[in-house]
Amino acid sequence: MRQFTEDTLTEAVIARLKEIDNPRFKQLMTGMVKHLHAFAREVQLTEEEWFEGIRFLTAVGQKCDDKRQEFILLSDILGLSMMVVALNHKTVPGATEATVLGPFFAHGAKEYEYGADLREGASMKGEDVYVSGKVLSLDGRPVPNAVLDIWQAKADGIYDVQTEGEFELRGRVKANAKGEYAFKSYKPKFYSVPVDGPVGDLIRATGNHHMRPAHMHAIVSAPGYQPVITHVFVEGDPYLDGDAVFAVKDSLIGQYRKADDAGEAKRLGMPHPFLRLDWDFRLAPDGGVKARKVIAPSDAIA
Repeated sequence: MRQFTEDTLTEAVIARLKEIDNPRFKQLMTGMVKHLHAFAREVQLTEEEWFEGIRFLTAVGQKCDDKRQEFILLSDILGLSMMVVALNHKTVPGATEATVLGPFFAHGAKEYEYGADLREGASMKGEDVYVSGKVLSLDGRPVPNAVLDIWQAKADGIYDVQTEGEFELRGRVKANAKGEYAFKSYKPKFYSVPVDGPVGDLIRATGNHHMRPAHMHAIVSAPGYQPVITHVFVEGDPYLDGDAVFAVKDSLIGQYRKADDAGEAKRLGMPHPFLRLDWDFRLAPDGGVKARKVIAPSDAIA
């Protein structure tokens, strides 16, 4: 068949996918073609606009390296990352809700025991905080020996992997046999997503802001339970209602309270006064559910 028109082209392209053996790949390709063609027809896409789109995507790819994944950032600010999380990780009632992984997770962080100090080697100080709580099952039973991957931005809003620093405010914290965990860190602060690349140009073109509310990242896992990739946000943060990546959930907002007891500070090895965050994570049983794969920037590029 030849002489395609805007009314016949889509079906012609789909017809050429009929020999695909993998049914899921066929479904994905068919859906993508249908929606791309429908988008072009709906907006009456011009050649100049399409080539500008190609230029933009090329620039996004060129901005990626072993520490930065501009495509993940693009997915985040378009809300696609949270849409995929919502579709694939419908929270069991009572379990900690899932959010985006973000572009700054890193494999190989140091392992810590109960009460560890994640401030070790930090290049920038902040407000000292003692974070503690439990990892629990849905019925409130302790989950022994769970592992919490923790990471957050520094006081200047920059993650260690964005600079020459290595594993700052980042670590794998082991819960004890009672499901209890604790570590020392700094209170998170709100910050801007990276805007020095093509995604930053896109944000400016839309007129939207580029701020993320203060948060701590956590991946909590234990044998026999579904791992959860989540955040803990800071109550009262000015950007909770306008997160640039749409990841805020009411159940994930924590209260950092001032601890003014000198005896408690001494017992915990904290300065006086300090802040406390008491936060429990609740995990659903795995039930044969496929674990959520954690992909770091270097994994996505490889």
